[in-house]
Amino acid sequence: MPPPSALDVQAATDTQAATFIHRLSLNGVSARRRKAPPVSTGLATYASSDMFKSPGYGKPKAKRWDHILTEEAHAREMSSLKAASQLLKTPGLISLGGGLPSSTVFPFEHLQVKVPRPLHFSEIETRDSGLLIQAGKHDAAEGKSIYDIHIAFNYGQATGSVQLLRFVTEHTEIVHHPPYQDWQCTLNVGSTAAFEMALRTFCTRGDCLMTEEYSFCTALETASPLGVKCLGIKMDKDGLLPTHMDSLLSNWSPSEHGGAKKPFLLYTVPTGQNPTGATQSVRRRREIYAVAQKHDLYILEDEPYYFLQMQPYTGADAPDVPPPDSHDAFLDALVPSLLSMDTDGRVMRMDSFSKVIAP
Repeated sequence: MPPPSALDVQAATDTQAATFIHRLSLNGVSARRRKAPPVSTGLATYASSDMFKSPGYGKPKAKRWDHILTEEAHAREMSSLKAASQLLKTPGLISLGGGLPSSTVFPFEHLQVKVPRPLHFSEIETRDSGLLIQAGKHDAAEGKSIYDIHIAFNYGQATGSVQLLRFVTEHTEIVHHPPYQDWQCTLNVGSTAAFEMALRTFCTRGDCLMTEEYSFCTALETASPLGVKCLGIKMDKDGLLPTHMDSLLSNWSPSEHGGAKKPFLLYTVPTGQNPTGATQSVRRRREIYAVAQKHDLYILEDEPYYFLQMQPYTGADAPDVPPPDSHDAFLDALVPSLLSMDTDGRVMRMDSFSKVIAP
């Protein structure tokens, strides 16, 4: 399914919370940014998805999941250095606490890249007619951009830069529009790292993690040294079978599973499942979510292939189904995500740039 033509989104600014009543659309991004407060171009600026998303009037708040958090997760506290960074706004203050290096010693004056123009994505087209983009060291201070080498190459927040977090939050709202209020986005170094952090947040040694009976080998290898046992759920052509998962959980006996308590965590790859290639239908996803509600499961939705969904196959001699002709049509053609059905806040979705831009 090829992407539609590009949307002209104006670079604008914002970091404080703003009130947004209507659901965000692609064509509404520019207007929302123009109405929002300016993005801070300081170093290690605090940011939250609450600054960039719609307020969620009328939506429920997420369930609390304290009861499944590990001792390690409960013991974690906010970084004292990050908390102290709020004081850096004090006029005249010179801080020696954060160890922030001066960008004057960074051995880079500018970076230049050539990227494809919309609808001309081949390597040859990019080489011949691509768009040349340059980022300088002090573009933000000079009013040329809201992001530059001075900001990008210095220390920042663990949740990611303000500028990229804004894009990811807007993207999540446009594509998935989570149906509860207090959802958040955070950036990480990759889905496997996010998965490992999730396991440490929810699982202790001896816990069982439910997966498809054929699952992503790296996920299994990540769980193993943490002492997390993987329990395969049967599959068919549409992926994981909710009936088998429901039966297993309804009849769970710790003595038959080495003393393990009833599983409360599901790891699934709903779209282009690795290694089978199965894609869960919208009905199948709703059935899986219903079983999760019945047994109070938390779901780790791993979706690196979500935007690679293809047009329906019509047969060897039949004409191809035409691709979507607009952004809205492209999004409407995607199978709804588990996150888009999540009224309880029981889905942690792991998205990735690795398959649509680069690893």
